[in-house]
Amino acid sequence: MGTRRCALEEVAMSEKRDPRRLPSPSAWKGRRVLVTGHTGFKGAWLVLWLQSMGAEVTGYALAPPSEPNLFTVADVGRGIAHHIGDVCDLDALQECMRQAQPEMVLHLAAQSLVRRSYREPVLTYATNVMGTVNLLEAVRQVRGVRAVVVVTSDKCYENREWIWGYRETDAMGGHDPYSNSKGCAELVTSALRRSFFADRSTAIASARAGNVIGGGDWAEDRLLPDAMRAFSAGRALEVRSPDAIRPWQHVFEPLRGYLLLAEALIEDPDAFCEGWNFGPEDADCRPVREVVDLAVSCWPGARVEYHTPVDAPHEAHFLKLDCTKAQQRLPWQPRWRLPEAVARSASWYGAYAQAHDMRAFSLGQLAAYGSGA
Repeated sequence: MGTRRCALEEVAMSEKRDPRRLPSPSAWKGRRVLVTGHTGFKGAWLVLWLQSMGAEVTGYALAPPSEPNLFTVADVGRGIAHHIGDVCDLDALQECMRQAQPEMVLHLAAQSLVRRSYREPVLTYATNVMGTVNLLEAVRQVRGVRAVVVVTSDKCYENREWIWGYRETDAMGGHDPYSNSKGCAELVTSALRRSFFADRSTAIASARAGNVIGGGDWAEDRLLPDAMRAFSAGRALEVRSPDAIRPWQHVFEPLRGYLLLAEALIEDPDAFCEGWNFGPEDADCRPVREVVDLAVSCWPGARVEYHTPVDAPHEAHFLKLDCTKAQQRLPWQPRWRLPEAVARSASWYGAYAQAHDMRAFSLGQLAAYGSGA
């Protein structure tokens, strides 16, 4: 019996060391989880994943940001406690927190677009900075929250256009209001963690991810959504900055990182209460032009026009993350490479165009990701 127990323990430890491992359903089944930003692209996919593992999910967010949107199309609100509210409204957020009594909090609510941040800088800072302050203050006012993951962005770093990836210890910064607001959110998270949560009774970490793609994103000024809109309508996709290099990854990759990080915070808060990068492999940091070519190959008859707008606002040309820490310590690394990520995204939009049951199709994509199919 002792030999069998040792063998089982060895298998379990081996699985925990697998950087391609999945979140553990046993860690989430019946767990009370609050997700802010659950009506957005990443938030909606995260809720579907949590539901598939049996979590009891409460969502707090503004109304869905586009029409159509993944939250509605995939019926993500089914079976969750759905609250419409603004993270800038501390009273409403605290009331939601009191009602939900979550054990885990995943904070994704944000103004997430660089170009919009030039048009609406005050909204961007209010949402991304004060929204994070409010979230952590609401956590502070309830008992029983064991882990919080604050999601920011790879753009939180002071971008020096280096050819190597940014590490978690590099300086926060940001040229544009969006990027800078995410750097500020990281500083807020660090300061409030040290000021009010130093005893680790609530374990808090931040997560920084690169450019994500996947089915169900209809946001403005994003490459794949713009491509799918144009191709579906028979129009040419107009591409700006075709030579800009971005760290492309399927949305499932950072979401898996957030979930694994939350599990790690529960198991060993002293080792994981810090910032974490979740980005693609170096080979998947590719120019916009190459990603467009992949998308075109998945959509018969697609057309593209390249041009650089005059007087366009500043956007980073090159930025990637060094994810060594996550790969070695969680461990975590991507499961899908870029060509498959683009193909899976295109197949989702194709299924939507053909009026499939998109909740079932979306859950099917999650299952395929998990099985490696």
